[in-house]
Amino acid sequence: MKDFMNKNAENQEDIKQKGASGQDGDENLTDTPGFPEDLTGEVEKLNAELAEQKDKYVRLYADFDNFKRRNAKERVELIQTAGKEVIVSLLEVLDDCDRAEKQIQETGVNDAVTEGVQLVFNKLRAVLNTRGLKPMDVKGKEFDPDQEEAIGQVPAPSEDLKGKVVDEVVKGYYLNDKIIRFAKVVVGQ
Repeated sequence: MKDFMNKNAENQEDIKQKGASGQDGDENLTDTPGFPEDLTGEVEKLNAELAEQKDKYVRLYADFDNFKRRNAKERVELIQTAGKEVIVSLLEVLDDCDRAEKQIQETGVNDAVTEGVQLVFNKLRAVLNTRGLKPMDVKGKEFDPDQEEAIGQVPAPSEDLKGKVVDEVVKGYYLNDKIIRFAKVVVGQ
């Protein structure tokens, strides 16, 4: 902003000097013989008003340019998070899919129905992934209160797990690199 103000002040000085010296191809009418003295003040007043209007124009143009950039940025953010409410409501369904998949793996049954269900779960994850949904990977990492919510503490099974996430109770998710659900975790003491 200071650079803009300094540049503007320099431009106004140039305008005043050019107006007084008759540069820019215009001759200074106030220096011509026979020019009425009472109009000299009027010309200077009009030159000052012109410089003021140019300054207002430059400022208005800069404000409009800033508005366009800010508006474009907000539009991009809105498009990226347009389906946020729907995706957040589908997270519970995704949690149920994860639990069902875990049960399927524990039972060890491998028939056509199990494979069909597995395909549906994978397709749901793939569709949500293309919309920008990514699961958090927190298990075994250092506890971060900005991304995780500690719902319990347990004695660490080993010394290297102290202060780290021992178990993930509820999975956390990012939507386009913004947290939409915090992970609920158990931390080792």
